[in-house]
Amino acid sequence: MPVPLWETTLPAELRTVTTPLGGDAQVDVAIVGAGFTGLWTAYYLAGADPTLRIIVLEREHVGFGASGRNGGWCSALLPTSLTTLASTHGRDRAIDLLRAMHATVEEVARVADEEGIDAQLARGGTLTFARSEVQDGRLLDEVREARSFGFGPQDVRMLTAGELTDRCRVTRARSAMFTPHCAAVHPARLVHGLAGAAQRRGVVIHEQTAVVAADGRRVTTERGTVTADAVITATEAYTAALPGRRRDLVPLYSLMVGTEPLPPAVWDEIGLDDRPTFNDGRHMIIYGQRTADGRLAFGGRGAPYHFGSRIEPSFDTDDRVRRLLIGTARDLFPVLTDVEFPYHWGGPLGVPRDWHAGVRFDRDTGAGAAGGYVGDGVAATNLAGRLMADLVTGRTSELTALPWAGHRSRRWEPEPLRWLGINLGR
Repeated sequence: MPVPLWETTLPAELRTVTTPLGGDAQVDVAIVGAGFTGLWTAYYLAGADPTLRIIVLEREHVGFGASGRNGGWCSALLPTSLTTLASTHGRDRAIDLLRAMHATVEEVARVADEEGIDAQLARGGTLTFARSEVQDGRLLDEVREARSFGFGPQDVRMLTAGELTDRCRVTRARSAMFTPHCAAVHPARLVHGLAGAAQRRGVVIHEQTAVVAADGRRVTTERGTVTADAVITATEAYTAALPGRRRDLVPLYSLMVGTEPLPPAVWDEIGLDDRPTFNDGRHMIIYGQRTADGRLAFGGRGAPYHFGSRIEPSFDTDDRVRRLLIGTARDLFPVLTDVEFPYHWGGPLGVPRDWHAGVRFDRDTGAGAAGGYVGDGVAATNLAGRLMADLVTGRTSELTALPWAGHRSRRWEPEPLRWLGINLGR
């Protein structure tokens, strides 16, 4: 399995130190999955009630899934539009959710600073390039929608081609959309730093502990059985591997490429001096960032959905997608024409049937689950973790009134309908 750029560049002294589960255990809260969702939940639960006995169970290692393989966008992006959210939950609740996401970007930065987590975080916002008349119109529509919901130029605005050139030199640019509500991060540094912060609050993390089943208030692993008052599933795309959960979330693959540190002369041609994350207005999603050590990390969708919601290490790379990503990066920035991209990695992200994240906890059964971020989870997991902590502790808050609270998406269709629908619609 390829090692993500983020793991390769993570200093050894920043890696989480844990031990596997040593046998049966009884705790207050057991969390399945040591990615961002599980770790943020543990961190805030331990802060809300330091007496809680909390363990996190992880089959592989901290940040093994999407938390350690993503594009490093700590972003307020939501996978569905405000109009779609409003049609389901009402205008005010849609606005509240996006405002909460704006605040979440700042909350992640606050925790990183307070806990001494060097996530190489840069609050550069996001630039979305318009490189055709169609893309120009698409971005203008997004800004108009934001205005109609009361979000002003301090939240999102259009840039002229000249204004964009001051920030980034990209081919065929007609205009761009800019939002300040995003920070570029090194995701492996953030997730391992968060694990350390949770440990300092008394949370126990057991890596190399495969969960076989999570049923009610009991978690069965290959190393022992854990009983708990609350069992939280935080497995995102890997939820499909749990018994009875195959149709809850579809695992779709997103892949990335990366360079070695680029010479200053190359960055002089590209720009991105403040390290804004970037994409463009095409339908096929792309995303990139200039890393703190001067690399280009660039990714996109385009890998197929695999029948039966299968997840395999061999799916983490795809030579066709790798070539497409490199070609796209060079099309955006021709100065990269002779630059090598030695890093190629990827992994699955979790997609609910309605593209709507959910955070729920049933006090009667003790079972909870959170996830469904459709690839925009670096910040969203923080909001989900805070919301889950409120639900578990029984605290009523502004977060428990958000649309994610208690939301359960309908299940995906059985195969072969699932495979046909997803791959025909790509």
